Amino acid sequence: MNGRITIERRGLMLVLSSPSGAGKTTLTRRLLEMDPRLTLSISATTRAARPGEVDGQDYFFVTPEHFSRMVAEDGFLEHANVFGRHYGTPRRPVEEALAQGRDVVFDIDWQGTQQLKERARDDVVSIFVLPPSREALEKRLATRAQDSAETIKARMATADAELSHWAEYDYVIVNDSLDHAFAEVQMILAAERLKRTRQSGLSRFVAKLTR
Repeated sequence: MNGRITIERRGLMLVLSSPSGAGKTTLTRRLLEMDPRLTLSISATTRAARPGEVDGQDYFFVTPEHFSRMVAEDGFLEHANVFGRHYGTPRRPVEEALAQGRDVVFDIDWQGTQQLKERARDDVVSIFVLPPSREALEKRLATRAQDSAETIKARMATADAELSHWAEYDYVIVNDSLDHAFAEVQMILAAERLKRTRQSGLSRFVAKLTR
């Protein structure tokens, strides 16, 4: 027999959350580069595009009126107001991807994760990424952002609030080594893809084996 048996399955929503600087965005990018079965959830936002950003690739840039209409029509899986700008995950492209057996990865915070679980708990796999230490997180923020001491302090305060939600996630990993953390995320994804409840074609496959 040539090739592997492919059993039809429903896709999943893979959520990675972490305090700023703990590595979720880097892990997400590596996942997308290494796994062609993953697609990135693209958010809609009312903020203006920044130089170099492409509509439909980085974000869907919409007017406040358009965003409000989508909210009224239940067009988002999750949405939030962040510093006066609205962000949300359009429902249709995600649901279409899941129905086609493709997995969608999300780089969102704990509030967005809670909303996703309220709407589609069985489809969501959530991972919280912890830094190896408080000192390491502060160093990463200082090195990356090159902000003032006051700004770094404010970012650390935000990190404390985000860290308090770690127990709400299905899995928790410590990013003390990017390669090791990435391997752990891959193992989680592989196991979740094999869950019986997600393999919609499994009953038909087993039926053929038992004739």
